Amino acid sequence: MAGEFEKMDESLRTKTGKGLDEWVAAARGAGIAGHMALVDHLKAEHGLGHGYANMIVHAANGSSSLSQDDDALVAAAFDGARAVWRPLYDQLVTLVRGFGDDVELAPKKGYVSLRRKKQFALLQPSTKDRFDIGLALKGEAPAGRLEAAGSWNAMVSHRVRIGADAEADDDVAGWLRTAYDRAG
Repeated sequence: MAGEFEKMDESLRTKTGKGLDEWVAAARGAGIAGHMALVDHLKAEHGLGHGYANMIVHAANGSSSLSQDDDALVAAAFDGARAVWRPLYDQLVTLVRGFGDDVELAPKKGYVSLRRKKQFALLQPSTKDRFDIGLALKGEAPAGRLEAAGSWNAMVSHRVRIGADAEADDDVAGWLRTAYDRAG
């Protein structure tokens, strides 16, 4: 476990008195097979928030990014020709972390999910020429650079494409802030 999940483990121990390993043992001992059923059980029976419960279930099942090193997943996403996007990614992460201390980064293979109580955005270096920002802005009318996500990614409602000659401007910062606020 590295990066964000290491911080979450420390926070989990501080808030509950139990570390991730103890919670994983409890989750495995519950005898509940479905991911969301086990998440719901941990929330209802132990008073855990969704982020912690989900992290525990992923750790118990050896799934998602918990079974891999967060730093390695991020490094792989910005490997080779996509390395040009790493400074933009770092800038956006700094911006989003400034919104509040409850921002969770959940690296996946090829992108990084931004979560609060639920996912509100994702950052993806798609190609050497395009960086995609997915936003959970359900109900927001697509306009200009803010387009409907369509079939691009079902976890978000909108997408902003940033080309090699473009920047993440104040509009992007505003959309990220709105998505963050709605996820709280």
